[in-house]
Amino acid sequence: MLQALTLLFLCQLAGEVAVRAAGLAFPGPVLGMGLFFAGLLVVGRTGPGLDAVADTILKNLSLLFVPAAVGVMQQAGLIAANALAIGAALVVSTLLTLIVTVYTFRAVARLQSGARP
Repeated sequence: MLQALTLLFLCQLAGEVAVRAAGLAFPGPVLGMGLFFAGLLVVGRTGPGLDAVADTILKNLSLLFVPAAVGVMQQAGLIAANALAIGAALVVSTLLTLIVTVYTFRAVARLQSGARP
């Protein structure tokens, strides 16, 4: 279990180092997660240690949202000042996501039924 946790942290560290070295405006942990995923694709399995770490993280997932909620509360004034723009962005992005999802579902359903798109 300790080895699996160390592997997760090393992937995060590798992502952070790569992002900072390249000067990218991209979250290092996200790149680290991509590296970890690529490693899983190469190896083809997770193993019992990684399964145990993943289960532990999932059981305590709600605790990981606390820092984000605190950050939102610290920026409440900024959010209130831009509430209209934030609300419009949320509504438009939600509608676009729904529209793209419907068309994607229809295309996949046609492909699976054997009909032409």
